[in-house]
Amino acid sequence: MSKKKKEQLGKGLRALLTKIDSSETPAAEKKAYVKELSKSVAEIDITQIEPNPYQPRTDFIEEELMDLVQSIKTLGLIQPITLRKVGEAKYQIISGERRWRASKLAGLTTIPAYLRTADDQGMLEMALVENIQRSDLNALEVALSYQRLIDECNLQHEELAKRVGKERSTVTNYTRLLKLPPDLQSGLRNKKISMGHARALVSLDNPIDQLYYYNKILNENLSVRNAESLIRNHKQGEKGNASSAKPRMHPEVRKIQDRLSRSLGIKIDISRNAKGKGKMVFHFSSDDEFNDLIEAIED
Repeated sequence: MSKKKKEQLGKGLRALLTKIDSSETPAAEKKAYVKELSKSVAEIDITQIEPNPYQPRTDFIEEELMDLVQSIKTLGLIQPITLRKVGEAKYQIISGERRWRASKLAGLTTIPAYLRTADDQGMLEMALVENIQRSDLNALEVALSYQRLIDECNLQHEELAKRVGKERSTVTNYTRLLKLPPDLQSGLRNKKISMGHARALVSLDNPIDQLYYYNKILNENLSVRNAESLIRNHKQGEKGNASSAKPRMHPEVRKIQDRLSRSLGIKIDISRNAKGKGKMVFHFSSDDEFNDLIEAIED
């Protein structure tokens, strides 16, 4: 008989869960324990996790899932999932099933997770709101906290804004940061770029364009104002191109263009006519990017 896998929980987290679940723990103490638990991230054995049977989303786009798999292999999982403890060494997903699936495909054996108990809804909401008021959170941490309130406490942006004493637009601006590619989220978390840079980048619709201007900001040490100006000019140029009678790119060519851009980490443009004739343009913003491109092509 095989030895039972050891649960990937520290003694402190296990004690918190026990105290929150206990009917003998006073309500005031439970609130303090939930507040502490809401800030803690545990590493949970990925085989001890099961999907939520009531998850409304059942279809996951394979290409997007594989992009996330590659990102997790390179950067790790940036945004922890949220789990509810449903038994001894057994957890159910509250939010993050796509991240869990991608982590399994990426070969992870454990996954970072926030833990919830069955009846801590109200206390969790209060704890998260209090956490957001802290002054030492970076922009990505604030965005993750807002998204947790939206996902786990079923709050709309308007309701959330009232809870945290912010304008609705502020909440929206922060949560939009989570739409940025993982590389850019990592850069924001590590303070390679500021909130102002991130807001300018998220205004771009294409992740490849976002990655291109992100690298340009880093390589040229662009200020927020300069980055905003560049991106604004780019978007105006796109509008001008859209108004001309330019043939639409074939979906398969678009996939190839995006895949190459992601693989090389630079912006690539492919133009091709109906007979198959065309050109491929590689954009680079520094000698380092140029040398990396040459090496990749030669390899």
